[in-house]
Amino acid sequence: MAGNTPSPGGYYPPVGFHFKVEFIGIGNDNDIRFQSVSGLTMEYDTETFKEGGENRFEHKLPVRTKFADLSLKRGMLTDSKVIKWCLDAFQNRDFQPVDINITLLNNKHQPLKTWQVHRAWPRKWSVSDFNANENSVVVETLEISYSYFTLN
Repeated sequence: MAGNTPSPGGYYPPVGFHFKVEFIGIGNDNDIRFQSVSGLTMEYDTETFKEGGENRFEHKLPVRTKFADLSLKRGMLTDSKVIKWCLDAFQNRDFQPVDINITLLNNKHQPLKTWQVHRAWPRKWSVSDFNANENSVVVETLEISYSYFTLN
């Protein structure tokens, strides 16, 4: 059903659970597996302009594009080059911006769309709570700031 399966009204939309995240130049095969990605958002900052004599409305003008931070979640890995990259930034103040590809895949594991995130750097790393009363996986969350993304 995902991808390019025709339907009477057009095409079925792709599923959102089959994707991969690639940190270009760092990471290994385990570092592409994330549970969720959020924050692929772009919007315009606006500036309002009040025109003399026009009291019914203000003009809104686009100023610049802004992009939300990415939030990536996955089960915690004990051997991750991406987390080493994060810790180098947090502990050693060694910021090495990288590009990230987030690729939505079809049911044959072929790319449907790729978001190319440019000049990404770690802003926050957190680990879920430890609780002896629950039988749950430890989840790590990465918040990533970046300059912009393009869509292919």
